[in-house]
Amino acid sequence: MAERSSDVVVIGAGMAGLAAARALAEAGLKVLVLEAQDRIGGRILTQHVGDEAIELGAEFIHGKPAELWALIDEAGLETYERGGARLCFEDGALSDCGSELDEIFDPLETLKDYTGPDMSFAAYLDRQQIPANERGGMIGYVEGFNAADHREVSAASLGAQQKAEDATRSDHNYQLRGGYDQLPIYLARRITEHGGAVLTETRVKEIRWSTGAAKVIADAGEFNAPQAVITLPLGVLQSGGVTFSPQPDSILRAAGHLRMGQARRFTLLFTERFWQSLQPQPALSELSFLFAFSEMPPVWWTPYPEASHTITGWVGGPRAAVLTGLDEKELGSRACAALARIFSVDETKIRGWLQGCYTHDWQQDQFALGAYSYVATGGMDASRQMTEPVANTLFFAGEHTDITGHWGTVHAAMRSGLRAAEQILATGGRRNM
Repeated sequence: MAERSSDVVVIGAGMAGLAAARALAEAGLKVLVLEAQDRIGGRILTQHVGDEAIELGAEFIHGKPAELWALIDEAGLETYERGGARLCFEDGALSDCGSELDEIFDPLETLKDYTGPDMSFAAYLDRQQIPANERGGMIGYVEGFNAADHREVSAASLGAQQKAEDATRSDHNYQLRGGYDQLPIYLARRITEHGGAVLTETRVKEIRWSTGAAKVIADAGEFNAPQAVITLPLGVLQSGGVTFSPQPDSILRAAGHLRMGQARRFTLLFTERFWQSLQPQPALSELSFLFAFSEMPPVWWTPYPEASHTITGWVGGPRAAVLTGLDEKELGSRACAALARIFSVDETKIRGWLQGCYTHDWQQDQFALGAYSYVATGGMDASRQMTEPVANTLFFAGEHTDITGHWGTVHAAMRSGLRAAEQILATGGRRNM
């Protein structure tokens, strides 16, 4: 059984854990990162198929968050801005979405100035007296984008999120050419270059701690450090899969006011971009997003303007449950049938163009137990509470602890990790003697 000591032990090699570990290692502390899986990156998961970098987890760079772009520039990576046409499929026909999407966003825009008591988005729609026949698109957007249940998600958090997105110009989306996985790989290299270590296939079972001492018990041995950064995904933290002795009650109570959202995404790889040559809809040659609220999944996108032969289907929130547990073959079959209806193309032709379907079921993933977090009604202060160090010994990070309104994003994970590192350095960064 291995035993190892360090100045700081970081649990989880997602972007929060790697960002924290890199900052601490560069500050001169001996850092050890423990990752349960056989890979790093957390909910960044890129599958490389030929020349295609297929994202099975995080995909978009939302706007211009400074920390994320600084890392991209430092690593010398290429990006491109997403653009193109947005089409809607309704009543059996494709058309330009026009002002339809703006009408969906209007109630969310008004939330930016909301100062009343917190309530669910469902209750907010009632309060605003939004007619029932106008709610479908609004609910679909909130649930799809936030992977949330509109009956549970905090209306105040949606308003805070809208403000945060405006601040980072999140109406502009970008993507990393060559795959998002380049970022965790780069961070891991920087950690090792500064004397740190990243151990994969090291599943943590228990954290025993007292002030100034943390003993992390894993299946590969025991690891000791004066301080620990815990970046377990919210779903894993809530499940009790990792036990604490004693329990950090304040942290766990705060976590109870947050929810782990559900979503299902899959990417279809075709031999050609068949949709670009279809008539009579010329905008298909520049197709970016496609909204088909009557279909499953209701949202599709391509990497336009990138020359990719892929199209991705997405459903978030409670509706995602109908696709949970389905394998690539069944998802691909259902997707081809849906695309045949949307594009008015014979289904056998679409099946003939299909090379493969790629997916990862995050709900069924024991190391994630969901897609990403959202704030439940009454939980606006929960993330901040989770940022409070426990006896200057345990420091919690992860996108669910973000206090800038960017829950569920890569840059929120990074910010939380950097915040935890700053907190440790502010204590003087204790050395393991």
